[in-house]
Order: sequence, then C-alpha cells, then structure tokens
Amino acid sequence: MNEINPNESGQPSHRDAKAQAKAAKAYAKAQRPFYKKKRFIFPAALVALIVMVQATSGGGDDDTATATDSTSSQSIETGTEDKAASEPTEEAEPEMTSGQENALQAAENYIEMMPFSRTGLTKQLSSPAGDGYSKADATFAADHVEVDWNEEAAEAAKNYLDTMPFSRDGLIQQLTSAAGDGFTQKQAVYGVNQAGL
Repeated sequence: MNEINPNESGQPSHRDAKAQAKAAKAYAKAQRPFYKKKRFIFPAALVALIVMVQATSGGGDDDTATATDSTSSQSIETGTEDKAASEPTEEAEPEMTSGQENALQAAENYIEMMPFSRTGLTKQLSSPAGDGYSKADATFAADHVEVDWNEEAAEAAKNYLDTMPFSRDGLIQQLTSAAGDGFTQKQAVYGVNQAGL
C-alpha cells in the first residue's frame, strides 16, 4: 500500500498550516501603521505622561529659576542687559472688547451728565430701555469708569434737596433704595452729610 504524503495530495500538513498562520500574522504585524507599533506607542505614552505631569505641576520655582538663569546667561553672553528684566514692568491696561470700550464710553457720558451709583450705572447700561449692553460689558464699564462714588452720592443728595424736601433718613433711604439710586449705605450717609442734612 502506498502512503499518501499530505503535500502530494494538495492538502497542507498541520505543521505547514501553523507556519502559514505565523507568517500571515508576521506580515500583518509588519504592515501595521507606525503609530500602532509598540516601539512607537510606549515612548509616545511616556512623553505624554511627562508633559501632563509638568502641566499639572504649574511650573513651580524650578522653571522660573531655569528661565531666569537662561535669561541672565544670554545677557552675559551678548554683553547687553535685557531692559524688560531690569526695569519693573507696569501693569498693562486690560485689552477691551469693542462692547466693553463702547460701554465704558457710555458710562463716562452718563457720569458727566448726572450722578449715578455703581449699581444704577450698571442697570442703565444693561437695561433694554437704556443702552442694552450685556451685563458683563455694563459691569466692566462701571468697574473701570473713573469716578468717586461718594461724590456721586453727594451730588445726588444735593439734587434731591434742590427739587423737594427730605428728612435725613428719607434721603438716605432714597439714595440706597434699589428702586431709587442704589448707593451703598456708606455712600448715602456720606452724600447726605455733604448735602448738609
């Protein structure tokens, strides 16, 4: 009886099938994009981890010292002093959006025309019946307009007394009321005192 060799019959042997599967797996592994390979993933993960740790640590004093050392060494090497590093820096005015700039200009105009409390000015600027600025822009303008709120309260108190009689308590109430002027209690008392009540 003749023994049939699996290779002669066209059917691969078990060993050949295993070898072919291994070869196919190796080929598929070799064909993977570089970013899916272990030799790329591990270093990339390590770099990402280092960056995250540095970002969450907030830089700390070591980074500042390193930056200062590097700036100093650059100044020494070039023989020139860095003017910005040697002079104290003035605080720059905040960058304003166009809405903030317009609201601030409107606030200045209102303050020139009549007395306002900070609250009253913010309401006037943000009210749909007033100027219609956003609450944020109106608040920005009220915070940045050059004004003495105590003097505004004094002017408002004098205006009220010029038009009608008030008791001291009544005038303070009018100046502090949310429906009235919206000054703080301290500003209202200052204003009434300056008005002579």
